[in-house]
Amino acid sequence: MGKPQLLVTVFSDYICPFCYIGNHRLSLLRDKYDFKVYWRFIEIHPETPIEGQSVDSLGYQPDQWRLMMDNLRRMAEEDGLKIGEHLMTANSHRVLLLAEAAKELGSEIFYRLNDRIYSAYFTEGKNLGDEKVLTMIAEETGVPADIVQRAWSDPKYEKILTENLGAAIANQVSGTPTFFFGEKRVTGAVPLKVLQDAAEYIEKQKN
Repeated sequence: MGKPQLLVTVFSDYICPFCYIGNHRLSLLRDKYDFKVYWRFIEIHPETPIEGQSVDSLGYQPDQWRLMMDNLRRMAEEDGLKIGEHLMTANSHRVLLLAEAAKELGSEIFYRLNDRIYSAYFTEGKNLGDEKVLTMIAEETGVPADIVQRAWSDPKYEKILTENLGAAIANQVSGTPTFFFGEKRVTGAVPLKVLQDAAEYIEKQKN
């Protein structure tokens, strides 16, 4: 008997540190479930310049930022993820367009790109707003050069991002990551068990 097939919608952004954790934790459930994930990428800080800027610009108080980063590192260590010193934020517009275009290449290439983007940003501190950086990541993960250029020139991908944002607003998404297991909403880098319980809930609803 095959694994149960479950549909999950995820609102996320690659510059969101808790999306990094949430992405990994959702992947841990793939041993048990055949997830069909609808990734709806939304740009959480469109005001960020292409060259990036200090995380100080995000408006957090120093103690609040320190606590959040300590919590992030603790979760990353629990999951065996590497995370570097997070001092700069990036403009994610181009990387989100690239990810939308890469979806059309199939799940193998998409997830290879998806995971490499996260590691490049959170482990190596690469600027995800830099076209050269994104072109290198795409080449490393098997995304053809013509797809990269199409991602940044074809207006249909801009339209998809606009639709994603509209859907986020319509569904009152207040933070990333937000997972929808059917109608069941889970927000944030929650413990693996919370995602497991949500998956089990919709599995039961189907039966």
